[in-house]
Amino acid sequence: MRAWSRDPEHVRAFAQAAGRSLEMRVEPAGSAREAVEGADLICTVTSSREPVVKGEWLSPGVHVNAVGASLASARELDTAAIARARLFVDRRQSALNEAGDFLIPRREGAVDDAHIQGELGELLLGRCRGRQSEGEVTVFKSLGLAIEDVAAARLIYDNALKAGAGTRVELGGARDAGA
Repeated sequence: MRAWSRDPEHVRAFAQAAGRSLEMRVEPAGSAREAVEGADLICTVTSSREPVVKGEWLSPGVHVNAVGASLASARELDTAAIARARLFVDRRQSALNEAGDFLIPRREGAVDDAHIQGELGELLLGRCRGRQSEGEVTVFKSLGLAIEDVAAARLIYDNALKAGAGTRVELGGARDAGA
């Protein structure tokens, strides 16, 4: 696994932590290009406003999870990356209003609304087709949904209960205030 950060110290710390806690070998890359070229799976998890991954760097058959930038004016992937990929989103309405990774290429005329192939749920239910050839590039653009956060929190909570970990805290609120 390769990782890159604009701050070399951050990626070194991440690589060390992954090695200790996850027993996973992470190789710090010297550039974003070095990190993604030849990869089968790319995850962008940045707060970047400008593209950090270019379409020309993407290998045939790669899948990209773009989960960072979540503003209409910010993006992690350049126009070429979006234009050459089959694009899937977590929620179409959100992508059409907030996903700079899609909106900027649309504004440039490189894609239109039909470029969004489907939502993740539609894909999982077989209501839209996923990858259609081995060499096809696919992108999942996530803006995040509250239900995903609730599901993750529930999983963490259930695992903590099973492990006997954590501290129970009673939260005050309207009931305690006599409302």
